[in-house]
Amino acid sequence: MTDLEKKDLAIRATKVRMGIIEGTHAAKAGHPGGSLSAADLFTYLYFKELNVDPKNPQDPDRDRFVLSKGHTAPGLYAALALRGFFPWEDLLTLRQIGSHLQGHPNMNSTPGVDMSTGSLGQGVSAAAGMALAARHMGKTCRVYTLLGDGEIEEGQVWEAFMFAANYKLDNFVALIDKNGLQIDGRTSDVMDSGDIAAKLRAFGFEAMEIDGHNFDEMEAAFQKARETKGKPFGIVMHTIKGMGVSYMQDAVEWHGKAPGDAEYETAMNELNAHLAELEAK
Repeated sequence: MTDLEKKDLAIRATKVRMGIIEGTHAAKAGHPGGSLSAADLFTYLYFKELNVDPKNPQDPDRDRFVLSKGHTAPGLYAALALRGFFPWEDLLTLRQIGSHLQGHPNMNSTPGVDMSTGSLGQGVSAAAGMALAARHMGKTCRVYTLLGDGEIEEGQVWEAFMFAANYKLDNFVALIDKNGLQIDGRTSDVMDSGDIAAKLRAFGFEAMEIDGHNFDEMEAAFQKARETKGKPFGIVMHTIKGMGVSYMQDAVEWHGKAPGDAEYETAMNELNAHLAELEAK
């Protein structure tokens, strides 16, 4: 990846983070922490990896993305808006009555959303089913799903992984946002998941661990995923919850709390300063 491409992705990721703060502040609710930790991934997916078209969001041959950790919808919405699926201004309607941007993704109302999610564990199961259906239909599209490291405490997740491996779904990529925090505290204290990549391999996956804020490492992982045949692929992304906003970083209290007016101003000042720095390079 060229320096110019990385700069472009970094600028877009910063704008996605700004959208997350805009939306959750306007809603006075939402989940900024895990949205921010996955902002770089959302950016990479929608501006480099996924075969999708904002002008034809229901293209039957498109790649699919399922946000299994559906509570981080503010991050997905910001990426979709930046990509052109709907107006940026819609982010300010997050969670409002009548808005198509609710607290969890709704495939029936939001352009670009491929599966309604929110109940943890169910999104990855749907994604695995999509991958098998694509194979039966002779389609070359790929299916990607993002899980939280707290979410993988759900037994249904591992049933879905077993399903994906059993059917050798090499068009299926499971991404795990390993930021180390969940609503009740550190994942290592609540339910230590141990070596996630090793467990994925034991379930029949090919797996890699990467820095989830490094676009070069993302590119290498997705390239390897496309080259892997006969197995599903897992990417364990080491991230920082709340990444990009100083007072939210690695702070469990920002799992599901919106910034107030003063906190909003601080966050936006930081992100605007970072954006200006990137654009000046």
